[in-house]
Amino acid sequence: MTTLPLPFFFLRHGETDWNRAGLVMGLKDIPLNAEGRTQAAAAANILTEYGIASIWSSPLGRARETAEIVASRLGLAVSLIGGLAERNWGIYEGGAASARKNKDAAPEGGESAADFTRRSIAALSEVGGPAPALVVAHSGTFRALCRHMNWPHGAEPVANAQPLLVTEEGPHPLHNFAL
Repeated sequence: MTTLPLPFFFLRHGETDWNRAGLVMGLKDIPLNAEGRTQAAAAANILTEYGIASIWSSPLGRARETAEIVASRLGLAVSLIGGLAERNWGIYEGGAASARKNKDAAPEGGESAADFTRRSIAALSEVGGPAPALVVAHSGTFRALCRHMNWPHGAEPVANAQPLLVTEEGPHPLHNFAL
């Protein structure tokens, strides 16, 4: 079984114009919008209270920029892990999220939920020290983690730039959780 760096902090990237429009981004490298940058800065302010010692990020620009905003506030560097990139949604990328059919199957030119979960968990197992670590990635990465851990939270969307503490028991929003 893959060893995850529990506990760790998780942060979905800030908002993009495609998030706002309800479009599937997948591996498309869509940048943060102004609101997304504001959200990342607000998350950084919250995270200053938790002693984050390392930051690991998806290489996609929206996650990487979010991580860099947090890292700048915390005085840390960002380490990239390619496997943390969002799921490859193939032909659905750029289209309406509501158009996706059978979300478990691999769409044409994309990857299945099972393959994406394996990739995401393998990437999360690469997160190293020093602890506590912050992982900046995507809503799909969060859903994959929840599937892997058999947590019910994966069906609920994780908000843009909502900091979470991830423990064996599940994810905890920081505004409701004290270390």
